[in-house]
Amino acid sequence: MTTVGFIGSGLIGGTVARLAVAAGYDVVVSNSRGPETLAELVTELGPKARAATAAEAAEAGDIVVVSVPFHAHTQLPVAQLAGKVVLDTNNYYPERDGAFAELDEGKLTSAELEQRQLSPARLVKVFNNIFHGHLATLPRPAGDAERSSLTIAGDDAAAKRTATEFLDAIGYDAVDVGPLAESWRVEPGQPAYGPPYGTWPEPTGTPASAEKVRAAVAAARR
Repeated sequence: MTTVGFIGSGLIGGTVARLAVAAGYDVVVSNSRGPETLAELVTELGPKARAATAAEAAEAGDIVVVSVPFHAHTQLPVAQLAGKVVLDTNNYYPERDGAFAELDEGKLTSAELEQRQLSPARLVKVFNNIFHGHLATLPRPAGDAERSSLTIAGDDAAAKRTATEFLDAIGYDAVDVGPLAESWRVEPGQPAYGPPYGTWPEPTGTPASAEKVRAAVAAARR
């Protein structure tokens, strides 16, 4: 069985870990505070989960979900992530992360900057544009009329296939928005960032078909 490593196990990371375990994956969770602080989450996840350091989670994962504040991407374990499919959930918020000139000037997307830092990992941006509560409640089986789609962006076709297969396993279809250079279309402030899946106060969210998500992506403006 595929093992999914998690660097960052908070709202999004923890939610994806729960979905992964429910789908039958083994998971290795980590955070910046140490494995001992994840005992409650591991107990909740059950026997298919264990806690580790970030480097150990990266080493163990066939797929690695990175869900840390964007500014922390410079501290990710590059050697352990080499060659891995990295599912990047991060967003750039200057008020939290500080200023990154290449992002502020529109020269790169946050995912491109992270890919440059993590090369030769194979990064796919996903899970960044949905509220964690909606992510938890919207999974549906394949073929369900209310199956939702999540966006993916990446430069490696094989990595995007792996991400699509993972999404399918945890209850979602994928809408490919193109390379990492196009991932700005699903970043904060764009129509695809949040609204397709409902408003923040809605606890269960709103199913978002591929057509609905594609329309929101197409409406993106810089």
